[in-house]
Amino acid sequence: MRILNIGSLNIDKTYEVDHFVQPGETLMASSMAVCCGGKGLNQSIAAARAGAQLWHAGLVGNDGQALVDALVAAGVHTELLRRIDGQSGHAIIEVDPSGQNRILLFGGANRMLNEKTIDGILDAFGEGMVLLQNEVNLLAYIVDAAYHRGLPVALNAAPMNDDVLGCELSHLGWLIINEIEGRQVAQCERDEDIFPTLSRRYPSLKVLLTLGERGAVVLANGTSYTVGSCHVAVRDTTAAGDTFIGYFLRGIDLGWELGDCLRFATGASAISVTREGASTSIPSFDEVKRFVSSHNDELAVEIQGFRA
Repeated sequence: MRILNIGSLNIDKTYEVDHFVQPGETLMASSMAVCCGGKGLNQSIAAARAGAQLWHAGLVGNDGQALVDALVAAGVHTELLRRIDGQSGHAIIEVDPSGQNRILLFGGANRMLNEKTIDGILDAFGEGMVLLQNEVNLLAYIVDAAYHRGLPVALNAAPMNDDVLGCELSHLGWLIINEIEGRQVAQCERDEDIFPTLSRRYPSLKVLLTLGERGAVVLANGTSYTVGSCHVAVRDTTAAGDTFIGYFLRGIDLGWELGDCLRFATGASAISVTREGASTSIPSFDEVKRFVSSHNDELAVEIQGFRA
């Protein structure tokens, strides 16, 4: 199955700091790197490195040739990418000694889609799955336009805001969330209420809930699949979630059991956090295969029946 990612492309400026900058504080960074990133680009590269046939669509500014080059180098199709006058998206990323990050995002070209462009992209793509994140504009329109063309949609509801809540979730095949996003989407206060609430409201919706160091859970067709995380030396968590998503969807693409999709996605994400950068931290399929094979115990999957 082919995958169309209508997603963001950002120029990332990453600064290593002793601690996150506080209000009113001026802080010296120990290093700075400029990399290609954005949730859209990262997820496209992850899926492509896992072997998916991936088309990336969206908008890039005059300063974005390096972003296009990064996609092409990873084997991503860029024929549906449009260039416009103006700035590409960019992000300012702080990374602390524990590897945690804090990100300031500017949408730039990513937020300049219009309905005509979206319709043209979807019509040119044809059949396959549509992957979305909430770093482009007109999110609800894209969801509906894909749905009415009979295209399954996987939405990563990040960053979370009212644009996600404005989408018709019944038009999704997959909703991908973390626990904070899940509570907001389900409008509940406890993590344990996320699945029951979404299952009652959207019985056919499949949900991937990522839990960081606690692993991930999938709810699909009345069954839950749970996997823990792997213990590795964390260097930089930027793009770890995007790596997880790209590899998970590749598993879906290959027709794998959902437990195996979780195992490979977790392994890929674990490798990525041991490396610096966003797209540059994403491993190859062979690397992930070796890692998963050597971490079987940590990557055991628990399967249970689920009733809302």
